[in-house]
Amino acid sequence: MGLLRSLTMLMLQLWLLRPMKLGAQNVSTGNFSSARALDMILQDYAYEAFVRPRTGIPYGGRVPSNLTGINITAMRLRSGSLRTRGVKTYKEFEIPTGVIVRPYVKRLVLVYQNLGILSEGYYPLPSHKYLAPVLGLLAYNASNLSATNLPELDIGASGDPILVHFSSIRPAPAGSVPRCVQFDLRGLVNFSDVESGNTCSTKQQGHFSIVIESIAPSPSPTFPPPPGEGPGPSPGPSGTSRSWVVVGSVLGGLALLVLLALLVFWVQRFKKRKRIQRMERAADAGEALRVTRVGDTTAPAAMVTRTQPALEHEYVP
Repeated sequence: MGLLRSLTMLMLQLWLLRPMKLGAQNVSTGNFSSARALDMILQDYAYEAFVRPRTGIPYGGRVPSNLTGINITAMRLRSGSLRTRGVKTYKEFEIPTGVIVRPYVKRLVLVYQNLGILSEGYYPLPSHKYLAPVLGLLAYNASNLSATNLPELDIGASGDPILVHFSSIRPAPAGSVPRCVQFDLRGLVNFSDVESGNTCSTKQQGHFSIVIESIAPSPSPTFPPPPGEGPGPSPGPSGTSRSWVVVGSVLGGLALLVLLALLVFWVQRFKKRKRIQRMERAADAGEALRVTRVGDTTAPAAMVTRTQPALEHEYVP
C-alpha cells in the first residue's frame, strides 16, 4: 500500500512539472488539469500535518522540493460550528457565519494554499499581470485524516460573502485598474471589483488573486515608400513561402482537372457498355411476331414471307 501511494505521488509530481515548460494558456483548457492535479497533491501533504489534531487549530504542511514556494495549511472544523460561528481569521480568509457544507459531513478540513511564485505557472491569465499570489481555499471530508485523492466538498456562503484580505500585493502602475479574479473548480474565470484596496469577496471556494490588464506594446511605425518606388519583390523566407503557395495551388488545380477528366471518361465508358448490353439482350430475344385473330383464337402471324416460293422445274407437266 505504501509503495503504491509513493508511485502515485511521484507520477502526479512529474505531471505537475509540465506547466513550467509551457507558454501561457487559458486555465479552462490546457492548464486546468495540471492545477487540479496540484490540488490533489496539496491535499495529501496538508493532511500529513495532522499528528495530534485539535479542532480549530491551523497546522502548517510541508511540500516536496519541486513545489518549493508554495505554502499550505490545514484546519479541522465542525460543520455546525462553521455555520454558526464562522472563522474570523484563517490566514488571509475571513469566513462569516452561514456557510453551508454540501454534502453534509460532521467534520471538515479547510486547506489553505498560497502558490507564491508558481501562481502564474498553474493559473496563467493571458493579457493580465498578477499583483498578488494566487490563494486557494478548499474543503475536504475530515472523517479519515490519512485519506488521499479526496474530492472537494461544496461550501457556499448563504449570507455575507467570504472575504480575502491580500497581505502581499504590489502597487498597481499608474492608469491601471486592479481587478479580483477567481478560478472556480470547473476552470471558469470570474472577475470582480477590488474592495478597500486589497480585499476580494466570494460566495464559494476556489482560487483567488488580484490582477491588472497588461498593455500590449505598440507596433513599430511604418512609412510609405518614396514616390516612384514600388514595394519591389519580397526576398527572403516570406517571398519563398508565397512562391511555394502559388506552386502548390497550381499543382492542386491540375490534379483536380485530371481527376475530373478520368471521371468523365469512366462515365462515358460505363454508358457505352450498358448500351451494348441492351442491344445484345434484344438480339438474343429474336424478332417479335404480330398476333392475329383467327376465329375464336389468336395466333402469331408473319407480316411478309421471308422465302419466295420457286418451282423445281421451269415447265409445268
